[in-house]
Amino acid sequence: MLFQISCRQATALILQAEDRPLTLAERVKLRLHLTICDPCPRFLRQVRVMHQAVDRWKHYRDDTDTEEPPR
Repeated sequence: MLFQISCRQATALILQAEDRPLTLAERVKLRLHLTICDPCPRFLRQVRVMHQAVDRWKHYRDDTDTEEPPR
């Protein structure tokens, strides 16, 4: 099928979406795959959770770097 991709391709697109905008064709293929696959949406949620955790850690780290160390 024209728009059918494998789980390996779907996970690659999920990870690439962190670095660059996906093309329309890639987004359609990924969305279609996510509707018919059970494990890949779970992987997408895990990637999003990790991304949020890293963002929170960066924010926390930036806040603590601006404070002066105790003397």
